[in-house]
Amino acid sequence: MGEACKQLVFIVIDGLDASGKSTQALRLCNFLKTKRKTVYLRIHPSKDNFLGVKAKQFLYLKGKSAHLASALFYMLDVIRSILLYSWRKYDYIIFVRYLMGTAYLPSPLDRIAYHFFACIVPTSNFMFFLDVHPEEADRRIRQARSKMEMFESLEELKRVRHKALSLASTDKWRILNANKPMEDIEKEITKTL
Repeated sequence: MGEACKQLVFIVIDGLDASGKSTQALRLCNFLKTKRKTVYLRIHPSKDNFLGVKAKQFLYLKGKSAHLASALFYMLDVIRSILLYSWRKYDYIIFVRYLMGTAYLPSPLDRIAYHFFACIVPTSNFMFFLDVHPEEADRRIRQARSKMEMFESLEELKRVRHKALSLASTDKWRILNANKPMEDIEKEITKTL
C-alpha cells in the first residue's frame, strides 16, 4: 500500500498574560522540529495583519469601547488565522491565544462568545491552559514590561483568571500549573503529545 496520509495535529496554548504561552509554544515548536516534523506557529494578536495590529493597539487604551474593540479585533485575527492557515500541509499547527480571549469580555458575554466560538472553530484534544497565579503573573509583567496593557493589573489578572478557569473546566482543556519552572511545563506538554 501507499504511504499513509499524515494527520495534522492542532495544538492550542492559552493562559493569562505572562503565563509563558509564547515561551512554551516556541519550545514545543523547536522540540517538534528536532523530531523532523513540520510546524506552523501562530501567536495572537498577530503583528502581520491589520486585525492583529489593531487588537494590540486597543490593549494599551482605557475604557469600555477600547476593551470591546480589542476583543473584537482579537477574535477577528484568530478567525483570519484559521481561514488562512489551518489548511496548510503541516504535521503540527500551534496557536497561542485562541478561545480564552473571550474571558476578557464582560460577563455574561464572555461565556456566550466562548461557547459560540467553540462550536464554530476547530478544537483539539491538545488544548493547554497555562494557569499562573495572578500575583506571579503581575510580578513577571512588572519585571519584563515598561508599558502595561489594560488587562495587566493585579485586579484584572484575578478577574480574568477566574473566568478563564471556569471556561476551561467546561471543555477539554488540560490545565497546567504555570508557576512551575519552564522545563517542567514543557515536559508535561510534550509527554501529552
